Amino acid sequence: VQLQASGGGLVQAGGSLRLSCAASGLTFGSATMGWFRQAPGKEHELVARRKRYDSNPYYEDSVKGRFTISRDNHKNTVYLQMNSLKPEDTAVYYCAADSRIAWSSSSEISNYAYKGQGTLVTVSS
Repeated sequence: VQLQASGGGLVQAGGSLRLSCAASGLTFGSATMGWFRQAPGKEHELVARRKRYDSNPYYEDSVKGRFTISRDNHKNTVYLQMNSLKPEDTAVYYCAADSRIAWSSSSEISNYAYKGQGTLVTVSS
């Protein structure tokens, strides 16, 4: 199984980025997909999470209304659209996938079977 994250970069505050995570080797359609981030000196933080059929995905409070997680089950890809970026959004962003993870366990990246390599997002003020 491989998760290939991309789309990070340097952007000014107020700008937008779209992260992509392409999955291969797993049954993507049944997997819970999560986006996490890790800022320097901090623990991993769940940013957004979505099951296959999820009309109400989870968002961390600080990104609600700014970030949108979506998935294309035909392309085996999950996206994180990030708008109105703030300097505090600066972090390495990771995608994670697991077809069997319990919802109650899906807030911790360590509980996911598969994790991508991370993509750096830097927001300048």
